[in-house]
Amino acid sequence: MSQNTNQTPDKATLIIGEQKFEFPIYHGTEGPSVIDIQKLLSQTGYLTYDPGFTSTASCSSAVTFIDGDAGRLLYRGYPIEQLAEYSDFLEICYLLMHGELPKLSQRAQFSEHITYHTLLHEQIISFFNGFRRDAHPMAVMVGVVGALSAFYHDSLDIHDKKARDTATYRLIAKMPTLAAMAYKYTIGQPFVYPINSTSYAGNFLRMMFAVPTEEYIINPIFEKALDLILILHADHEQNASTATVRLAGSSAANPFACVASGIAALWGPAHGGANEAVLKMLNEIGHVDNIPLFLEKAKDKNDPFRLMGFGHRVYKNFDPRATLMREMCHKVLDQLGQQDDPLFELALELEAIALKDEYFVSRKLYPNVDFYSGIILKAMKIPTSMFTVIFSVARTIGWVTHWREMISDPNQKIGRPRQLYSGNVERNFIPMQNRK
Repeated sequence: MSQNTNQTPDKATLIIGEQKFEFPIYHGTEGPSVIDIQKLLSQTGYLTYDPGFTSTASCSSAVTFIDGDAGRLLYRGYPIEQLAEYSDFLEICYLLMHGELPKLSQRAQFSEHITYHTLLHEQIISFFNGFRRDAHPMAVMVGVVGALSAFYHDSLDIHDKKARDTATYRLIAKMPTLAAMAYKYTIGQPFVYPINSTSYAGNFLRMMFAVPTEEYIINPIFEKALDLILILHADHEQNASTATVRLAGSSAANPFACVASGIAALWGPAHGGANEAVLKMLNEIGHVDNIPLFLEKAKDKNDPFRLMGFGHRVYKNFDPRATLMREMCHKVLDQLGQQDDPLFELALELEAIALKDEYFVSRKLYPNVDFYSGIILKAMKIPTSMFTVIFSVARTIGWVTHWREMISDPNQKIGRPRQLYSGNVERNFIPMQNRK
């Protein structure tokens, strides 16, 4: 925490009946201050009740800051708009991992570390044969990423900095290789091995779409679009999957197992599958003439239809990533000559109408990053089953950065949420013959 330990912290007073209890208040560099309630139970006998941890700071972190009311997203203090314009994904990885932007020599060395580790242990390939061909790629990713710990024993010591660095390089480098192989396996094509002469995003595209029988030429617009998607999804503070990685890591689990747990959490449709849900919604609406009908359905609490891609758990203003993604969406469709793509036209019209509708405006239900990312990925011929896989490739650097930060935190403890018990009070066992 940023609180100076040489200063007396501010205090919050809790009154329960006739008793008063004081708890320290700590102030971050930005965002809400926190009340330290670590001693709440021991001093008062009470717990806090906070389903979903919406008002609970589970840790102190210097990685990412979100100002949901103002629509701001900062990686290590840098606005996402600047990073998206001037950086690429590997530079973002360095920034998140080390806390500062790299110098030229540092960037070159970092890239060398990553490209050195892109290949997999050849025996890992046999793992894929254990899955059905129609297995969801995310199911494959959960399994094979967790299995990395069975092959790279030299990077499992979480208390050794060199081992932690090596594990970080391996995870960043091998995730695209694993993701592309998961895709190739499901469609029955041979695996394509990585090469060191292309960019991170370009290499990923090549491993997904190249075949041994012909040369694959990387589309520079697609390469830039994928790089942007990776940048915008690299980290997002203490979301469900990042919190899962931290919780798993708090037990001293190895980094590969922790990231596998993050992939499992990301797989949930309420977290990583939102852009796929946007495409399903647009296809359900079908035509711009149907938008008014579906907007009315979205307003009806008794109707199961929901307007996907609008609003966000944290952002109460426009999602800054959505603006960047919208511009890239235009570039991708222009490149393909699909300026009149009906799905994109439908998305733009839906956005325009919803932003003028008092129901959505008053509730600040602005388009989020998922609203456009699914359209971009679809235009690039990436199947919907791979959308969340690409999300996991991007978020790996965020997960492992938070894991590293947690390991280095002297205040780190094993995660142990408490509960409000609502079950039966103690009762005696009744033998089977006496039960009525």
